[in-house]
Amino acid sequence: MKTSFLRIQHITAAAFLGMGMSLGVAHAQDLPGKGISVQPIKSSIAEEGFQTLLVSRALEALGYAVKDIQETEYATGYVAVANGDATFIAANWAPLHDDFYKNVGGDSKLYRKGTYVNNSLQGYLIDKKTAEQYKITNIEQLKDPAIAQLFDTNGDGKADLTGCNPGWGCEAVIEHQLKSYGIDGSVTHNQGSYSALIADTLARYKAGQPILYFTWTPYWVSGVLKPGSDVVWLQVPFTALPGEQAGVETKLGDGSNYGFPVNTQHIVANKAFAEKNPSAAKLFEVMQLPIADINAQNLRMQQGENSAADLQRHVDGWIKANQATFNGWIEQAKAAN
Repeated sequence: MKTSFLRIQHITAAAFLGMGMSLGVAHAQDLPGKGISVQPIKSSIAEEGFQTLLVSRALEALGYAVKDIQETEYATGYVAVANGDATFIAANWAPLHDDFYKNVGGDSKLYRKGTYVNNSLQGYLIDKKTAEQYKITNIEQLKDPAIAQLFDTNGDGKADLTGCNPGWGCEAVIEHQLKSYGIDGSVTHNQGSYSALIADTLARYKAGQPILYFTWTPYWVSGVLKPGSDVVWLQVPFTALPGEQAGVETKLGDGSNYGFPVNTQHIVANKAFAEKNPSAAKLFEVMQLPIADINAQNLRMQQGENSAADLQRHVDGWIKANQATFNGWIEQAKAAN
């Protein structure tokens, strides 16, 4: 398996005590994770480092020896966690990643309890100026060659959609929907490095050109291209999801439909590890991170605070600002041992 590595410098639980961040731990030998190694993983999305490192810090506060975060793609990562080659991933999207989850053995191989992040959204957007000028509200309107051509960036007459990296859960949804809505002949799903593609999209927007893109929250994009003022969400004509999501309805109570269900994010761990480490399992269950906090941190990364030292500082700052919450996670986890 070919992977790359994101080297993130660690601060141990002992360092927390030295910084005055008391966790109510009297003796290192009382910590349930003493002598036990943990391997966190994340996808190639740099912004997932924040929520992953926060879990690592909490595990360190329980005495676990947490290794550097290993970076891989989702499909490979779920296999690694199921097989015990990795311990946890902190960005399991449900139901978006349900196929990944099921394909490696589901609940028989993986531990998933509690919700880490609520209200994770996804969908298609265009710039507000073009939406209002041409009265575009639904992605199905891209069947019209004249509408599709508005978003053509390479002169082939087809709309260019800034889409998903190959292998991401959203890739399968987008490909399925383009066919289901009959727009695969008029829309090109541009794939590659999302960060590079969305940077080009942002540059086109700043140049006053129409843009069509997929994105999700939490992520920095919606902090720069603000829905409602800069861009608008497009609706879809009907629910169309592949695989394990096929039975999930995306139509909202008010009748609107943006094509993707509201997702929750979870910490998924190797089941055997969770069974042997009840304190870690309880920690994974009780940790909750406000989506607004992730959005704010991700935006800081996009604005240039994206080094390993910056990430450490962001996590330090979050813990300091939410010390009671952090301490509460640790106490609940210790009580489960």
